[in-house]
Formats: sequence, structure tokens, C-alpha cells
Amino acid sequence: MSRYVFKLPDLGEGTVEAEIVNWRVKPGDTVAEDDVVVEVMTEKAAVEVPAPVSGRVLSTTGSPGDTVPVGSELIVLETQPDAAAQATPAPAARSAPASGGSGNGAASVPATPAADRAGRVATSPAIRRRAHEAGIDLRQIAGSGPSGRIVPKDLEAYVARRAPQPTPLRAAPKAVAAARAAEARVAPSGATEEIKVIGLRRVIAQRMSEAKRNIPHFAYVEELDVTELESLRRHLNGALAPGAPALSYLPFLALALVRVLQDFPQCNAHYDAERGVIVRHRSVHLGVATQTADGLKVPVVHDAQALTLWDLAAEMRRVSEAARTNKAKREELSGSTITITSLGKLGGIASTPIINAPEVAIIGVNRALERPVVVDGAIAIRRTMNLSSSFDHRFVDGYDAAAMIQALKECLEHPATIFITA
Repeated sequence: MSRYVFKLPDLGEGTVEAEIVNWRVKPGDTVAEDDVVVEVMTEKAAVEVPAPVSGRVLSTTGSPGDTVPVGSELIVLETQPDAAAQATPAPAARSAPASGGSGNGAASVPATPAADRAGRVATSPAIRRRAHEAGIDLRQIAGSGPSGRIVPKDLEAYVARRAPQPTPLRAAPKAVAAARAAEARVAPSGATEEIKVIGLRRVIAQRMSEAKRNIPHFAYVEELDVTELESLRRHLNGALAPGAPALSYLPFLALALVRVLQDFPQCNAHYDAERGVIVRHRSVHLGVATQTADGLKVPVVHDAQALTLWDLAAEMRRVSEAARTNKAKREELSGSTITITSLGKLGGIASTPIINAPEVAIIGVNRALERPVVVDGAIAIRRTMNLSSSFDHRFVDGYDAAAMIQALKECLEHPATIFITA
């Protein structure tokens, strides 16, 4: 046996350190080459770090929430002498769990027991993750894919074979005792729970604090009459095929915003604080603030100005779903030039969204509802909605911010104008 010290690899894009979010292994565990051993968070993305060799874990460095410099000791493995000698450079870390690939094995390729194969087990990262979470040794699974690669059906078949039999009734007293013990451990009134702020939540907290501290926000709220827009939206949705996703207000807002920004380029910009430069963008890379189980993420619809209403709707759904399911690529979570945010049915009357730095503007959508308003001297029931926007007052004057929102209001209240190009 030999001792293999694995150091935190260079994760790219100028990263010099990473925060440990979750260890997938502990001392005493056995890992295979390319198994994910730890999840870390850089300033750019969440990253899964795989093992460079197979072996038994002797020690790990750092606990969740700790910051580890690139090149410092991360994990120590006990390996076979030849494994350490033949170890290749550390496998590339993964910025997000890959989707489960199903290797299409030809019928002529026989299933090969993983334990009999030389080298690491061939399979996808998604299957490795599922196996690790289920405590399954992939070397015990026969792969039916090309060259013995383990495909999803192989893992599913193995899980089905090892599924535990129903527990006999005579074991019930143990379950009852366990339930009673759990009831006895119910937290008393006034108890507290401490949750360490790490990973994505820490990054969100840090960026929100920096944005609010460094950016003088100018908030502007405007009321819209979206009665005509609602009529158009319902008409278009009524022509959809059964089961097709319906249009919300957001793609209309996105398309109108693309049109309006042509006249307000100062709002489609970044502030490069290090160089003291405002960078105005010709293309609109639209950030879509999305609530996920891990916290707020902002996936990006790149080159929104080149998309139709239907394309915008589809792409906004796609990147939002990718963010919610942790399948978004790194480039899909960066590069936005202006952001829209919506609380959906919780939209309220008004809000004060925080700018997604280094951008200089963010547009918020509030709840739409019907209410009585005065139209041409008479009371009428109209559908209204507020837009709540924030601008970086250092670079967007209040007059320009108000003028942009008024232009956006004009488009949305007369939706036909959204589709007219100059």
C-alpha cells in the first residue's frame, strides 16, 4: 500500500481558492477513480471534484464552510502501489451534475462484471452520483454498454435485485420503539436551530450585501394597464396545442425590453469597477431571476434580441428549469447584461429589487389584478400591474430611468407595438 496526497486542483478562470460545501466521503470509505469526493463552491460556480485514483480515504482536510487554497492538501488516499504510480493528472472537476447518459450498447457486446474489468468503472457522472448516494459499489454491477460501460438500466436492475424484502411483522415493535423515541426527542418550546451559511447561500448573501452597500439604488415604480396585453396573451394561448406550455407575461416583457433598450443603451451595461469603465452592450443577455431549492439563481438568455416571442418563452423556461434542477451550464449562469425578476402570484403591489452587479438595472414584475379605474371620465374594470425597477444612480440618471420605464409601459399597454420594428 502507498499514500497518495490529492491537492485541490486549479478549477480554472483564475480561481485561487474554493469553499468546501459537502464531503461525499469520510475516512475509511473506499472510492474509485473519478468518483466525486467533495463539492466545493468558487466565486464562479459549484464544482464537483472527482478522485484521481482509487483507494481508501485516510483523511480529509477542511469542514463545510472552510476555504481551501488551490494546491493545498485536500484528501489523502491509501492506494495500491501501481495505482499511485500510474495516476494521471487529476480529472477535470465538474461544474454541475451531468445528465444521465444512456450508452446505447450493441446487442453483440456481452455484459461484463465490473469487478473483472481493469481500470476504473466506465459510466456517467450521474450514475456514479446515484450509486454513491445509494451506497452501491459500481464494481459489482455488470455493464451492458459498449466495453462494459454501466448504463442506467444496469444500475436500475441491480437496485431491483438487492431491494430488501418486506420486514416481518414481528419486527414491528422495534419500529414502534423508534417512533416513540423520536417523539420523545421533539424540540421543546423556545428551542433554536443553527444553520451554517455556506455554499450558494453564502455567495448570495455576499453579493447582495456588496450590491446594496456599493450601489446607490434608484427605485422607480410604474403602474401599467395590461388589459390589452392580457387579451393578446389569452388569444395566443388559446391557439396552442393541448399540453403546450402557456405564455406568461415575462416573454412579452422581455421582448418589449429588447425593443426599448435600443434607445436606452445606458441601461444595458456593466460597470467595471476595477477599470472605472462603463461597458455598454449591443446584445441583450437577459438574466431571469429564478428561485431554486438552493437559493436565488440568475440563468441567462443570451442574445435575446435575436429571438421571437415564442423562442424567448421557450428559452426562458429552459434556462430557469436548468437552474432549478442544477443542470445549468456555467455559461448559462453568467454574462447577463440586465435582469428581470418576478415573484409570480406572490408579486405584491410593489417591490425594490436589488441590482445584479455588475449590471446597472433590474426590472421587477408585480402581481396583475383587475380593479376599477377611471377611463375617459368613466369607471371601468381594467387589469393592472406594477413594474418595480432599480437603477444604479451613479450611471443612470433618474430622468433616463423614468423615461425607459415609460417607454416600456407604452409597449406593454399597446402590445402590437412590441412586434413593430423600425
